[in-house]
Amino acid sequence: MKIISYDISDDRWRARFTRMLVKHGAIRLQYSVYEVANTKRVMDNLTAKIEAWAKHFTLDDSVIIFDVDENKMIKYGNAIHRDKPVVFL
Repeated sequence: MKIISYDISDDRWRARFTRMLVKHGAIRLQYSVYEVANTKRVMDNLTAKIEAWAKHFTLDDSVIIFDVDENKMIKYGNAIHRDKPVVFL
């Protein structure tokens, strides 16, 4: 699992970056913090996209990707419901 945190100053670029993350399976944890639990191939594609986006960043912009061991992560509050399977009929 990866945690992606970003700080992008331009509103338009930030909105596009957010849509790109969600398109690749990211789930919002907080305003600019996303969780991505996906296959290695999807993560490689997402990392390549972020590297392409980095060309447009200014000195005020940043993206940090944390590699997290799901078995050692502790969640409190609202984030807990994402771990439970949901079935829609």
